[in-house]
Amino acid sequence: MENKGLQYYVDAAKRSMEWHARYLAEMRQCRFDTIAVHGVYSMQESLDFNQGSLIEPVYMSTSQGYRDSDELEAALGYMIPTWCYSRIANPSMYYYEGVLALLDGYGTGQETSCLGTSSGMAAIQSATDPFLVVDPKRPGAPLNFVATCQVYGGTFQQFAIRKEKERGIQWRKVVHSHDLSEWEKLIDENTRFLYGEMPSNPAQAFFDLEKVAALAHKYKLPMIVDATVATPALLRPIQHGADIVVQSVTKSLATSGFAIGGAVISRKNIVSNIDNDEMKADFATYLKLLPNRDNGPNISPMNAIMALNDIRTIRSRMDLVSRSTQKVAEFLASHPDIERVDYLGLPDHPLHELASRYMFLVDAEFDELYGRKVNRYGHLMSFRVKGGAQAARTVFDAFRRIYRATDLGRIKSVATIPAISTHSQQGEEGRKIADIPQNLIRLCVGGEHPDDVIGDLSQSLDALHGKKIFVSGPEYSAGGASSAKLQ
Repeated sequence: MENKGLQYYVDAAKRSMEWHARYLAEMRQCRFDTIAVHGVYSMQESLDFNQGSLIEPVYMSTSQGYRDSDELEAALGYMIPTWCYSRIANPSMYYYEGVLALLDGYGTGQETSCLGTSSGMAAIQSATDPFLVVDPKRPGAPLNFVATCQVYGGTFQQFAIRKEKERGIQWRKVVHSHDLSEWEKLIDENTRFLYGEMPSNPAQAFFDLEKVAALAHKYKLPMIVDATVATPALLRPIQHGADIVVQSVTKSLATSGFAIGGAVISRKNIVSNIDNDEMKADFATYLKLLPNRDNGPNISPMNAIMALNDIRTIRSRMDLVSRSTQKVAEFLASHPDIERVDYLGLPDHPLHELASRYMFLVDAEFDELYGRKVNRYGHLMSFRVKGGAQAARTVFDAFRRIYRATDLGRIKSVATIPAISTHSQQGEEGRKIADIPQNLIRLCVGGEHPDDVIGDLSQSLDALHGKKIFVSGPEYSAGGASSAKLQ
């Protein structure tokens, strides 16, 4: 076989990338739902390369073969786009990353890119670690980062143990994230980034993103936002000044529960006080091709496609579950056995007005059903049961349809007690500053009719007053499988 030469492949790749850029520009003109359904998988690709498959194929191959040594050299030298090895890139991963980049970049006027990771925690590590490097000009300077303390329990552990305790990188905790002065007083010349989760899990903390992002940029720092609870259907942080967005795609985006995955989405030319032009120019792509190539936390092809199929309906689902959660929150807020309900959609929530300036159902103004902008506040809420920890356990144990699990974003309603599960490892003091008491139940409302969710909550709260809760079903074995014999 005659070698075509290195330049042949470089020129062919250039033509392909030019076509792809035109296709992406066309897709950016489409509405959110169209992007979610089609993503970066074009009809031309379907017909020319994938046997006319309407749905993105799962490419389970670990690596890509090459026509000759010239193509191999061009690919491994990153001179042409390549799938080379599925630890780094793969067509199925590309479909997943492409749609998430477009969705989080929707309406921002920014060009965005995405890195798919094996989980949300891998996304957080990928998004933050590149900034926590020693400054060669100040080798002894103690590094720090400023982040809200109201974060998911796994994030708390990664920051407090993996970064602070094990590596000596100080986590400067923002307790009142809506107080801009608290953010600013924690920043110094050794700060590397600002980080916040909004809305937070489970306590629904929220902050004025535009002001905090402007503060970050004032000190030449990147603003990183975990927007897992909102999803791009309700909030796109890049639109409000964020540089980098983290998504635990496992949750609401992949609502079926079939896939584990995360994502880092970045705008081009992020702000940073680190002298690394390649990293700043295209952060997510830089992570994909260099640090994550070497560290290996990227998503698998099967998980990418499983998640992708759920992502297609994210806007309509987030509308549905947000409306249901609003109704459930209003029921609980009026119940005599409930001490407090934390849900940003409730008008008496102290951060309701602030959240209402940011959280909207995307494209509602173009929807025949609404024809105007409408606020939606997501499907995660928490409530505190009167009577303390044991009362919360009594209610929790009485659920008949709401699943007891450390999960959220499922199409089925799920609840947990964070103090003894998702946030247990951060300790009593950590939970105290994050406002996660023992009597708090986190509830993530699913796709059921809200009246049935309310019915389950109502009968569970009745258990506080000695009412017998009858639950029929097979006996339970420690292994998790039914040990009942059919009669």
